[in-house]
Amino acid sequence: MKVLSGIVVLISIVGCGVVAVNDSSTGLICEWGTQEFDLCRYETQEEMIEALIQEMDLDEKIGQMTQSIWHNGVSPKIIRQENIGSIIHTEGPTPGPSATDWADTFDAFQAAALKTRLGIPLLIAVDAVHGQNTFEGAVIFPHNIGMAATRNMHLIKRAAEITAKETAGTGFNWALSPCIAMPQHEHWGRVYEGFTEDRDLTTAAAIASIQGHQGASLADRYTVAATAKHFIGDGATNGGVEGGNATMSDEVMRETYLPPYAAAVNEGIASIMVGFNSLNGINMHQHAELVTGVLKKELGFEGVVISDWDGGLRFGDPHTVINAGVDIAMQPGNHEEFMVSLKRSVSDQTVTMNRVDDAVRRILGLKFKLGLFADPFAKREFADSVGSAEHRLVGRQAVRESLVLLKSENGVLPLSPSDKIAVVGQHGNNSGLQSGGWTIHWQGQTHSYAGATTIYDAIKAVGSDVEYAENGCYAEMAADKAVVVVGEAPYAESLGDTDDLSLTDEHKSLISGCKDLGKKVIVLLISGRVLAIAEELSGSDAFIAAWLPGSEGAGVADFLFAIDGFKPKGKSPYSWPADLTDFPLAKYAEHALFQFGYGLEDY
Repeated sequence: MKVLSGIVVLISIVGCGVVAVNDSSTGLICEWGTQEFDLCRYETQEEMIEALIQEMDLDEKIGQMTQSIWHNGVSPKIIRQENIGSIIHTEGPTPGPSATDWADTFDAFQAAALKTRLGIPLLIAVDAVHGQNTFEGAVIFPHNIGMAATRNMHLIKRAAEITAKETAGTGFNWALSPCIAMPQHEHWGRVYEGFTEDRDLTTAAAIASIQGHQGASLADRYTVAATAKHFIGDGATNGGVEGGNATMSDEVMRETYLPPYAAAVNEGIASIMVGFNSLNGINMHQHAELVTGVLKKELGFEGVVISDWDGGLRFGDPHTVINAGVDIAMQPGNHEEFMVSLKRSVSDQTVTMNRVDDAVRRILGLKFKLGLFADPFAKREFADSVGSAEHRLVGRQAVRESLVLLKSENGVLPLSPSDKIAVVGQHGNNSGLQSGGWTIHWQGQTHSYAGATTIYDAIKAVGSDVEYAENGCYAEMAADKAVVVVGEAPYAESLGDTDDLSLTDEHKSLISGCKDLGKKVIVLLISGRVLAIAEELSGSDAFIAAWLPGSEGAGVADFLFAIDGFKPKGKSPYSWPADLTDFPLAKYAEHALFQFGYGLEDY
């Protein structure tokens, strides 16, 4: 045993000369040492961080500031050789079909990091934006637009808790979520990633999500570091263009867009990602006034600022980004170029050593807070809970509470199990289509995935006479009620930017075709944003905004059949246009088809 500051701690050897020291009563005191460098000589975390910084050479420091993709030009050997401090999993090969496969893969990278000269552990990140959505078999929650429609902050927090466990159980310690943009233009391809256009609802949802991801302490085994993104104004670009320019006054920025970030900082958010967008002509990756001046100094953010994809090189030499206040550059497959260029900028004093040390200090601070110096490996006890029945029940609740009832007439709802029902349209029997982008793949997928329940399967499990009609209603159809499921195909980021915010002619004909045959028509709209639906609304008996519900289609059946006395709860997080020319539309515009907050509470 060793005593530090009067506290008894236990020391255990965990491999290759690395010493982990645990204090069971107050947390970690002396966490780490190697055969070459013993941190246990120091009594406080701050002293340990400063000692590490003094010991590190420039290459080791730049390595800490670099994030690369594990499957693109990086291997455990490269981690050791180049002292890379962070890896990310994203689109591309997966470690295997099981959570254990994923944990094994990332533990191999972690073990390599521990064998570097100073044994500094890795940050291992993933875009878990609505569940651990890169792992097939995880619970996929509704995208944030749907979570905001629930108005249930406890549920948002609970979903984030489950996401954290399933993320940790597959080998990660860092989730690049939540997105707290306040999308103002439906043309933007990332509307569904934000909770809502409203500042106060965004702020409340952000707090709930951060609390769920990070818990009471980042050192707890069931928590992960959260990331608020994308600082700042990414949802307010002119015309809703991904990575475009947002034009606004300093007053508007501070009164509308800054409060969710201030709340995130107050909640102890571990990291913040800067946006690809510009604000008044200055790109956020290079906006020192806002990143360093406002976020770090004014708001007092002490965590890590990370770039977006290839952010360290996308805008030219990395010194402009690092000097603006970015601490970690996400460099997918081109980490060497970034590291060489940054080293050159430090050598010619374009980037000061003080700026480098500040970044490394923040990075090491996050690694200490996560407990990685004493507990660096995957939290395998959560592997079996990934996609568990218990977790899926929460996802199911999130789905049914997220659905917004826009219209209900002619006694068509709720459905009865004895009704003759047709589920119409490809979206009705395809979990990939019902989940949207950032589901298994970056751009989502157009086929079903493991563990999910489609809307058709969910309705069939309740109803006694249910058929699936992918191509529409037909004359001989026995069903007298048609649940017509229409909407957008999956998309993400700039590939979702569009000026066409109406249903396709094919989907419009699914609705009108069933109505023309005398069916009672219940429209379920699967979309990542509000669309122009006035015509389709008038041609339906009931109309439901289902957003992007994710893997738990049973929540849709709960809503349609009023299972266990369920009553509609969802409230629209956006205003709905009466016409395509109304985009963008203010929350409480008098000419809106439905204003922000609309949602029927009875069938």
